[in-house]
Amino acid sequence: MAGQGRVGRRAIRMAAGLGLAVALLTSGCAGPGASDSTVREIQRTLDGRAAAVLGHDENAYLGALDAEASALRADELRQFRNMADIPFGSWEYRLGDVRRDGSTAVADAELRYRIAGYDTAPVTAARTVEFTRRDGRWYLKADRPAGKSAQQLWQQGDVHVVRGSRSLVLAVDRDTVRQKALAAAADRAVPAVTGAWPSPWARRLVVLVPSSLEAMGELLGAPAAGYRGIAAVTTGETGASGKAPADRVIVNPEAYGVLGDFGQTVVLTHETTHVATRAYTSKATPMWLSEGFADWVAYRGTSRTDGQTAPELQRAVRGGETPAALPDDKDFAFGGDADVLARAYEGGRMACELIAERWGEGKLTAFYRAVGEKEHRASAVEKAMRDVLGISPEEFTVTWRGYLRERLG
Repeated sequence: MAGQGRVGRRAIRMAAGLGLAVALLTSGCAGPGASDSTVREIQRTLDGRAAAVLGHDENAYLGALDAEASALRADELRQFRNMADIPFGSWEYRLGDVRRDGSTAVADAELRYRIAGYDTAPVTAARTVEFTRRDGRWYLKADRPAGKSAQQLWQQGDVHVVRGSRSLVLAVDRDTVRQKALAAAADRAVPAVTGAWPSPWARRLVVLVPSSLEAMGELLGAPAAGYRGIAAVTTGETGASGKAPADRVIVNPEAYGVLGDFGQTVVLTHETTHVATRAYTSKATPMWLSEGFADWVAYRGTSRTDGQTAPELQRAVRGGETPAALPDDKDFAFGGDADVLARAYEGGRMACELIAERWGEGKLTAFYRAVGEKEHRASAVEKAMRDVLGISPEEFTVTWRGYLRERLG
């Protein structure tokens, strides 16, 4: 899996994850031709722009823009008004390399913002910003995502805000009834996850609802086709630092909308689990554990039978094709065999269910944390199994295969 980030995603009948690379910019580096004074002046322009966002000061926001860039001013005015209802608690820019050429400059920057009452750490977005110097001052003439960075929701349309008791729904879609129902489902997911995951987490959820599948892809900085049939995804950087960056659950309005109440609850509980476990999920965490645990939480306490929650795996077991090993990360890739993908998620969930039943739920969460504490995959699962469960990976695999035959045969 490339990069340090991970996106968890839940399909109509299955879940999947993929990696996201997160570029971290150095702060305040002056490139060729950019003096320290130039960097300071450009930073002041960006600081004024940030203050205007937090102060809802439209004139000050537009005042930082190049007066001759009419298209930019029109677009920035639209975006400023689109995000007017979002309760930002902070908004700042951190400069990276600044490259000056006479009266123009191009800089790398990192936008960092928090939503008040929901984010315990900032959302970060890599930006490329361009400036022009007039009358002794630097004015912004372009602000765009850096490289393949994702769009922000307010770039797609007017953002409608719906507050739940434990959630905040930000939607371009203006269907208030639908968004209130989504907030209610998210509110139910938070305590369900908290009951299964005792480690500290924000216990708040921010849900983004773009207008279409294509818009969803733009929010993720990835081709939309890869998310067709996927009801929701969770964004966020993994890492066992104990302080996870802010997550967003992004809903695919097309796929999520065709689900019934139960399906929507499963989707949001699964995604909320990714939010809760983010700080304890690392590159050492195998997909069968991260996605299997999220599905185990989502189905925990429901009345669904094994045949209903693991139909593809049951078909394989009854056909004499019990998996020889726990699912590999590559089995979770989209674009391949859909049955392999389904069996991977079902197998991961049943591995977590086995641990919860045989060793106890406390041991399952302890095992998850123990694996995620490691920085590298090699030996992380083996050590955690021996230390927490008192069993070797080989013995666990034999036990898991017997469990599948017992439950699904």
